[in-house]
Amino acid sequence: MSHRVKVKQILADDRTNYEVIVKGWVRSFRNNQFIAINDGSTNNNLQAVVALDSLDAATLKRITTGASISVGGEVIPSMGKGQRVELKVNSLEILGDCDPEKYPLQLKNRPSLEYLREIAHLRFRTNTFGAVFRVRHALAFAVHRFFNERGFVYLHTPIITASDAEGAGEMFRVTTLDPKNPPLDANGHVDYTEDFFGRATNLTVSGQLEGELAAMAFGEIYTFGPTFRAENSNTTRHLAEFWMIEPEMAFYDLDDNMALAEAFVKSVIGYVLENNREDLEFLATRLLEEEKQKPQHERSEMGLIEKLEFVVNNEFQRLSYTEAIEILKNSKPNKSKKFSYLIEEWGADLQSEHERYLVEKHFKKPVILTDYPAAIKAFYMKQNEDGKTVRAMDILFPGIGEMVGGSQREENYDKLVSRMEAMHLPVEEMSWYLDTRRFGSCPHAGFGLGFERLILFVTGMTNIRDVIPFPRTPKSAEF
Repeated sequence: MSHRVKVKQILADDRTNYEVIVKGWVRSFRNNQFIAINDGSTNNNLQAVVALDSLDAATLKRITTGASISVGGEVIPSMGKGQRVELKVNSLEILGDCDPEKYPLQLKNRPSLEYLREIAHLRFRTNTFGAVFRVRHALAFAVHRFFNERGFVYLHTPIITASDAEGAGEMFRVTTLDPKNPPLDANGHVDYTEDFFGRATNLTVSGQLEGELAAMAFGEIYTFGPTFRAENSNTTRHLAEFWMIEPEMAFYDLDDNMALAEAFVKSVIGYVLENNREDLEFLATRLLEEEKQKPQHERSEMGLIEKLEFVVNNEFQRLSYTEAIEILKNSKPNKSKKFSYLIEEWGADLQSEHERYLVEKHFKKPVILTDYPAAIKAFYMKQNEDGKTVRAMDILFPGIGEMVGGSQREENYDKLVSRMEAMHLPVEEMSWYLDTRRFGSCPHAGFGLGFERLILFVTGMTNIRDVIPFPRTPKSAEF
């Protein structure tokens, strides 16, 4: 096994006339002679050429699409079209058979993305998902690289928690109680003191609150892990289980927060542009073909790679929510009532169509909106002196709308408690969080980025279920 050489390495090597062992899966077998082998290191196949009559009939019959094989031979210049080199085979071993009558991934059938979601355990073997998940890997690596280079501490926040960071209440309950006969208290309610943790607990919706605790000791931390929302939304944008990137920084104000977030998204996208060009070019071609099926007015104005370079190479436009409302109120789509949600007054919660208008039509660059109405934002955001707005910021991208959401956190104990009481949040139960404001409080800030949303943007995929290996959605928890 140690002598195996990956297909990507062979195709990138300028040398020829050297011996290798290649292990992978058969993509196709033509004329009892030409085997296209793929090992997942690249979307490109290596052509292995078997001498005619060198294999017995039984072995030839087993070289089917999907079969796992090991081949040894010499890398030589290719005489055929489509490849620079090929492998002249001198040994071949079938490692795992694949019944062509039952294997659901055949070259002659181009399965739809919907069908592939039903066999998510096999879809990694297709070119589309090979490219998507190599890009996902590269983005994850780039996330850790970015924060590590800046001295951030990577914090593992709990998956099981008793807090609801967003106050939304859409949480998955964690319990060991018998659902058919749970213990009840004197009021007839479920008695969670009898549960495993002695209290009601749930799967986390965010690691932010715990992250703030660590930021008050380490200065700068980030979390990167799974989060959960029991939101019954069966759409192309929602998952019940998804990954979040959430840095928290002591001694940061909103301007520092925006600068870091802009540098972060530019860095990770730039990393993929530099290191996954082959996958991006494949995905760009796939997207172009997909867009040809749409009416002209629904097609993207930019190709995939052009869109990514657009983000990396442009300074983000910064403006307040109030300024954005005035722009949207006076925009042609609003005046002609083409927006699905018309902007009529200050305080409106901006929708994706409004965010995309600002980015794609008005400014023609990524946008950072700041100073949102307090009424539509979370309890922990720092209140502005006007009494109406908070030091929040959202980064808006072309084609997708909001990509990053963050804020300067309220460091004043009294103001934070007043806000929590106004929103009917359990102040006593959150005493551990409030201690950060009692003992050595300081200005601090942070942001959150949904990892799958970032992958959607970078890959050009249109359904969030296609950028996570095993999607968890309402009525669906396969594998």
